Amino acid sequence: MNKEQAVKNPKGLLISLCAVMMMSVMNGTMFNIAVPDIAKTYHLLPSEVSWVMTGYIMVYAVGALTYGKLADYYPYRTLITFGLTIFCLGSLFGFFAQNYGMVLLARVIQAVGGAMIPALVFLAPIKYFPNERGRVLGIVSSVMAFASGIGPIAGGFIAGFLDWRYLFLTSALIIVTLPFLRRNLPQEAVKKGYIDFVGAALIAGFISSLLLGITLGVSWLFIVSVAFFLLNIWRMKTIEEPFIPAHLFKNIKYRTTIITSFLSIVCLFGMMFMLPIMFRDAYEMGTMTIGLVLFPGALSAALMGQKGGKLVDTKGNTFVLYLALTLLAVGFLLLSTLVGAHPYVVSAAIIVAYMSFPLVQASSADILANILHKNETGVGMGVFNLLNFVSGALSGAIIGKSLDIFNPGQPFNWFGFEGTTAVYSNVFLAFSLIIIIGFVQFRMNYEKNNQTYSQKKPASL
Repeated sequence: MNKEQAVKNPKGLLISLCAVMMMSVMNGTMFNIAVPDIAKTYHLLPSEVSWVMTGYIMVYAVGALTYGKLADYYPYRTLITFGLTIFCLGSLFGFFAQNYGMVLLARVIQAVGGAMIPALVFLAPIKYFPNERGRVLGIVSSVMAFASGIGPIAGGFIAGFLDWRYLFLTSALIIVTLPFLRRNLPQEAVKKGYIDFVGAALIAGFISSLLLGITLGVSWLFIVSVAFFLLNIWRMKTIEEPFIPAHLFKNIKYRTTIITSFLSIVCLFGMMFMLPIMFRDAYEMGTMTIGLVLFPGALSAALMGQKGGKLVDTKGNTFVLYLALTLLAVGFLLLSTLVGAHPYVVSAAIIVAYMSFPLVQASSADILANILHKNETGVGMGVFNLLNFVSGALSGAIIGKSLDIFNPGQPFNWFGFEGTTAVYSNVFLAFSLIIIIGFVQFRMNYEKNNQTYSQKKPASL
């Protein structure tokens, strides 16, 4: 590590990164619980109140990629200061919001600032912890998974005993991590470089129209999305330094890892989205009870992340990814078989799938870090973060439609329970098959290609 990147207090930096990641993820999951209360306050239809989450995810996804690109040139201390300040201002604005329009604006402001967090948190281990990268990525991923589990519990408690507006005030507390991050991040200079803002706008248009088309079910938005996509391809091929270099996706290892990670995260986010609905509708549980049933899975993810990160450093990133995919396939198959049984039995089965979350994140991020050229780590990991958030919106929309349309009494799984849980059994079975497809395509494409991206970079496009 060069002198410019030296970290005086690595442990302090890691704790600060975990704290800011914890509060960021909890902010997103807490508001899932508050959506019905916001709808009641402002007399909104489900399609109207859904913008509380849709607008946030849309801006967050595009922002995560943008910050990743900016991180290739600007000091992390500058980006983290800007991001957390904007996020805090948005949170305070939301707490004092007088109407639904102000609430939506507050969520957008939060997303503009908060999108910086995953960019920093997943890049910092690569930049500042090169000898312990796997372990640190594992810890960060475990914190992310744990926060996803306890967020609904915290959100239910705050909204239930106080008011949903206090979720904004709770989110504003993230600013307390800023002094610790600034103290532990090293001083760095601004690097010279060209940023293709036109290309960034085209990508933002593509992602926004795609997510809107998925969440709203408006067909013409998909045509707009295709138009933005084609314009972006044209832009990537016609300028020397596009926002996302085209040769990133020409590398088989990078492309294969991104696809495998995307398929895995689609299923994991789909599980997190569907389980509360299942326990509420099929098991008639309340919010707090659902949170308690899901808590063991979140705790197992936190514990597994630390061990999985060490495995990445000792056994290798591909070994851990294969392990994670195997656990995921088995976990989803177990859930397909056991949904309909006693909640405690289902809770135990959730652990198997949930514990794979940090393993997938840590191993995929470590593989990408080895593949990417050091000058393109930011944008390469930005694409990784972008697809993670797009996968959440995609899985939620598809599963929501599936639950609306299909109501079978008999599951495809021969050993599954009949009745109201049959549709959930079928979705988990589909998840298991998707993971197997991801496993096979990674095995076929990654192993047969031994080129290293850092050694092969096209001179021009």
